Formats: sequence, structure tokens, C-alpha cells
Amino acid sequence: MLHTIFLSLSLTAFWLLISGHYNTLTLALGATSVGFTLFIAHRMDVVDHEAQPLHFTLKFLHYQLWLIKEIIVANITVVKHVWLGNDSISPTMTTITANQKTDVGKVIYANSITLTPGTVTVNLDGDQFTVHALLKESIDDLQSGEMDRRVTEME
Repeated sequence: MLHTIFLSLSLTAFWLLISGHYNTLTLALGATSVGFTLFIAHRMDVVDHEAQPLHFTLKFLHYQLWLIKEIIVANITVVKHVWLGNDSISPTMTTITANQKTDVGKVIYANSITLTPGTVTVNLDGDQFTVHALLKESIDDLQSGEMDRRVTEME
């Protein structure tokens, strides 16, 4: 039931955000569309813990702020090395072990690596991620475990 309430609140907030119109007819159509979407979601049996990981909500916001900072720093580093030329880059590919227990946690970790400029998660095999990085320092940062630790804390 908690997942249904959270889904309805999320859909309503999203609908109000993108609509921008608050007259009676528009609000009635919005309520109808949210209700119909909830009905379909229940008929398809897709409202569950995995589809809506409520336990990520507050911790995920904190993680997003940290990740945005890391993306900005990585952007600056990549631009600096592009300007310095080919001699300053050191492309590296390695395997990193993930400590997440859930599939959602592993996907968040893999996507976070890929979102960070200069790094790409090439393959996932169980707990092993194959990562390509433009700079050896980026691999060293990943191997230090800070991002892995932060994602694991969210689970």
C-alpha cells in the first residue's frame, strides 16, 4: 500500500510540474490520468519494492548531490587533459569489484561510473565491473572505493 501511495504522489507531482495549468478541467483530467495509470500498474502487478525502492529516497538525494560534484570535477579534469594533448592521457581498462547486494545498487554504481566523464562501465558480470577510463587516476579513484561505499550505504 505504501508503494501505491508513493507512486500516486510521485505521478501527481510530476503531472502538476509538467502541466503548469491549474484550472478545474485540467486538474480533473490529471486526476483521471493518474488514477488510470495506477489502475494499469496494479493490473500489471508492477508496484513493488523493486520497482519503487522507497528506502533510496532520502539517501539517494544526498548521493545525487555528491555525484553532481564529482561529475563537475571530472569534467574539468577531462577538459584540462584534452587541452594538454595526447601525452597527458593514459587510457586504462580494469576490473573493479562491486560491494552492492541488490541489482538496483549495482546498476546505480555502474551508471554512476559511466556518468562521470572520462569513465565508462563496459561490462557487468556478477560483482565484477569492467571499466575503461581516459586517465589512470580515474581508475585509482574508483579503486579507492569512495563511490562504491556511498552507493552501498544507500542500499
